[in-house]
Amino acid sequence: MSPQSNGSGTAAQAPSPQVAAAYQYCEAVTGSQAKNFSYGIRLLPAPKRRAMSAIYALARRIDDIGDGGWSDERKFEELGRTRALLDEIREGTVEPEDTDPVKVALAHACSLFPIPLDCFDELIDGMEMDVRGARYATFDELRHYCRCVAGTIGMLSLSVFGCTDPKRGAEYADTLGLALQLTNILRDVREDAGNGRIYLPAEDLAAYGCEPEGFGLAVPPPGQDFRGLILFEARRAQGYFDEGLRLLPMLDRRSRACVGAMAGIYHRVLERIIAEPEAVLRGRVSLPGWEKAYVALSGLVGGRSS
Repeated sequence: MSPQSNGSGTAAQAPSPQVAAAYQYCEAVTGSQAKNFSYGIRLLPAPKRRAMSAIYALARRIDDIGDGGWSDERKFEELGRTRALLDEIREGTVEPEDTDPVKVALAHACSLFPIPLDCFDELIDGMEMDVRGARYATFDELRHYCRCVAGTIGMLSLSVFGCTDPKRGAEYADTLGLALQLTNILRDVREDAGNGRIYLPAEDLAAYGCEPEGFGLAVPPPGQDFRGLILFEARRAQGYFDEGLRLLPMLDRRSRACVGAMAGIYHRVLERIIAEPEAVLRGRVSLPGWEKAYVALSGLVGGRSS
């Protein structure tokens, strides 16, 4: 077979039929489940797009374990099996004929890109925090959780994109992941509260006189400044966006468009939260599909995504 570029300046053989089928499975998972994520990776060249789909598919599996209906004991068992899967990839023992397409696709992607598999272990650490029902007394504790579940995705993505300044790029990717996760927490605050999960730091709730039970109410109880709390956290996320988006000039054009699209969609959600903080108590704040597509296209043609 003739070699093809993997999008990072090196050549690689076209994947075998078994590996191609595994990638197709991961791309189908990404297209049907990723929502915001899929708008960005569509802008990448095929090898990078396939690798990102494999990364997403495993991250999604980890997330689904944590959010699924199994007992906590079963969730910890499944997360342990996922750690074993990562060990198989590290050891180079995954065969193209393996029956797990996510494992096959990710193993192949690791042969093309320097994907830091330890980041998946950190992601599992974060999911185990969710299973245990962890709450966060301080913002530093929440930031550690956010780095486990979102900063790791930034590092995994950067390994596929490549970067002109890897050290600074890693710092910005981590910060951008923090901004995205904080936005995600604010967007889902009512839904998470209904599932018994409170992510915002206890020190911040206390500062605004808020009780966790108030997140489940469309109208905040008297004397509890949920509007001020949400606005404070949203402005904090905005600061991390401003810092993290410094990553963009360090990426090639299509990777920059990909990151710009994903970040732009979340940034628009954050802007809506800042404009109307009380909206998150009524339900999830989101963008219509046409607006997400517009943000993605704007990033590709070089326009501002937000």
